[in-house]
Amino acid sequence: MSGAMFQLDFDDSAARLTLDRPEARNAIPAAGWAKLGEAIAQVAASEARLLVVTGEDRTFCAGADLADFQSMQGDEAGAARFRMDMRAALDALRDLAIPTIARIEGYCYGAGVALAMACDIRLAHPRAQFAITPAKLGISYPQEDVHQLVELVRPGQAARILFGAIPLRAEEAREIGLVDADLAHETALIAAILANDRESLVMLKRAIRRAAAGVRFDPEMDAGFDALLASETLARRLEALRGK
Repeated sequence: MSGAMFQLDFDDSAARLTLDRPEARNAIPAAGWAKLGEAIAQVAASEARLLVVTGEDRTFCAGADLADFQSMQGDEAGAARFRMDMRAALDALRDLAIPTIARIEGYCYGAGVALAMACDIRLAHPRAQFAITPAKLGISYPQEDVHQLVELVRPGQAARILFGAIPLRAEEAREIGLVDADLAHETALIAAILANDRESLVMLKRAIRRAAAGVRFDPEMDAGFDALLASETLARRLEALRGK
């Protein structure tokens, strides 16, 4: 898939979604969120076991395109459409059944941070820079994304990030939980994930999400565990291990 904003490629069971608008530091225009949702739907319909989200020209995403905000003045319905289109795309990414990795270089600002938070794992280059700056513009941040930020970094750190609107380097972002690991781990992590069974990855992702939501016991997950334990896939993989 190609377009003015996104490039979607598939290789060896991995999908790679690249934000390709380097002249605007990969900021996503208002019309781009629906296109993002379409790209994610293509991934969902594929046999990919992993999605990597990244940006062109050594930057991740500078957020929503501020040039669109002028047209929303006095148009609350238009502002609501923008918010809902953005929400639909981010929720589609968050709800994707397979593991997702945000590969972050350069700027990761505003809605770009929300995009990264919608992924399961965030890997950042040491020179990456993070900021959420709606307070500088006199606006707010979507409640769902504030909730995700608080879950990752705790309320006090979320308040510091949102109230101060100041940039964070990758090292500090990793220390507070916004980033999971250095980008140097990318190749090994992708190879490790792709070596694993797709159904198992899907089940484990579902289990992690439910655990994060406070679910400790779940009959559906128990049934899924039992089914995989009794499956032919396990038998084949055990045989392969014995062969080694």
